[in-house]
Amino acid sequence: MLYELYETQRALMEPFSDLANFAAKSLSNPASPLAQSSLSQRMAAGYELMHRLAKDYEKPEFGLRAVEVDGVEVAIHERVEWSRPFCDLLRFKRLTDDSDTLIKIKDQPVVLIVAPLSGHYATLLRDTVKTMLKDHKVYITDWKNARLVPLSEGRFNLDDYVNYVQDCIRHVQGKYGNCHVMSVCQPTVPVLAAVSLMASRNEKTPLSMTMMGGPIDARKSPTAVNNLAMNKSYNWFENNVIYKVPGKFPGAGRRVYPGFLQHTGFVAMNPDHHAKSHYDYFKDLIKGDDVSTEAHRKFYDEYNAVLDMDADYYLDTIKVVFQDFSLVNGTWDVRSPRGDAERVRPSAIKSTGLLSVEGELDDISGSGQTRAVHDICTGVPAAHKKHFEATGAGHYGIFSGRRWRDVVYPTVKAFIKSYQPAGAMPAKVPVKAAVVAKTAASKPVRAKAVRKA
Repeated sequence: MLYELYETQRALMEPFSDLANFAAKSLSNPASPLAQSSLSQRMAAGYELMHRLAKDYEKPEFGLRAVEVDGVEVAIHERVEWSRPFCDLLRFKRLTDDSDTLIKIKDQPVVLIVAPLSGHYATLLRDTVKTMLKDHKVYITDWKNARLVPLSEGRFNLDDYVNYVQDCIRHVQGKYGNCHVMSVCQPTVPVLAAVSLMASRNEKTPLSMTMMGGPIDARKSPTAVNNLAMNKSYNWFENNVIYKVPGKFPGAGRRVYPGFLQHTGFVAMNPDHHAKSHYDYFKDLIKGDDVSTEAHRKFYDEYNAVLDMDADYYLDTIKVVFQDFSLVNGTWDVRSPRGDAERVRPSAIKSTGLLSVEGELDDISGSGQTRAVHDICTGVPAAHKKHFEATGAGHYGIFSGRRWRDVVYPTVKAFIKSYQPAGAMPAKVPVKAAVVAKTAASKPVRAKAVRKA
């Protein structure tokens, strides 16, 4: 019932949001005589703020069109390379007609970024992807909004998540022979499970794993997020935060943890900060500070865009990660697509390099929660384990923003590079092709001969 009420309220607010947007644009239009007074500017700012508070936020685009590789601009083509009912695997293909740059990017490491499925879309990692593309081939999991997945596709639980990750790893390895895996926040746990299961079956595992700000052991330095999950019973969550998708969506009838409830929880964690941020936005609009207002819009366009999670997946995560601590206790069994129950044994991982990253001020995954991965991956030699703490960084700072780019990324880049085989080349790119490309560097390159990596 709550979901239906929310959608009714949102539908009722939509005309007012549109009207406020129209009023804001009219009052701030330089061609309008109304735009000349200070009162009009304040009214326009007020209407603009009303519009943004009431509008519905759709899934954002990654919007990555180009990136610089050692001073050369390389075009980016985003495409879906692998698709399942609840997830797409996106590839950010780099294209250039500069022969030297082509050879350089052909030989760069392949990284699979596993994005969180915890309320926001994978685009939350836009800055992560953009930075990584300078020195890596990049894939990312793009989890789908559960309310858009028809009931006929079945349920989706934490075991399915783990199996999806394994399939993604196999897909990338099948193209290149090897890959590196990077997980941010929530997926650190299922990614570790996926690689552990592959190692137990003697499958090829990733060259390296980078675990960033995740609840490997949520018992350590518990945060407000952890405490809520630990102190409420499983039945409480099932009875209080799970609702059925209304009939207007493709996933009508599916049991989900709605995105709007998750968003309410995000805001409730720090309401004063958000109130101040919106008030500052109002003042910046009046001053005409276009840089600050655009930064505010970009942040909240992402922050306010939320998705629904399948109820089974959400409840499994609460139980396995935050109540039973099944991973660190060695009691987690994952059911394979064939229906076999397999025990998750991180100790089975032997040859994969392991980097953990934490933010000093992380209020989502507390200090020591991610570092705990080293304690349970006993099969990885100490020489192949590394921990990095980003001084002054909060949760988002370890994968987005200045601290990510200037402090965290150099460490991640160096670690991945240290586990990349010398002279490695993608499986589908013959050595002969590279020689031809190098020879061609001394010849004019036709504009239509755009090559890809």
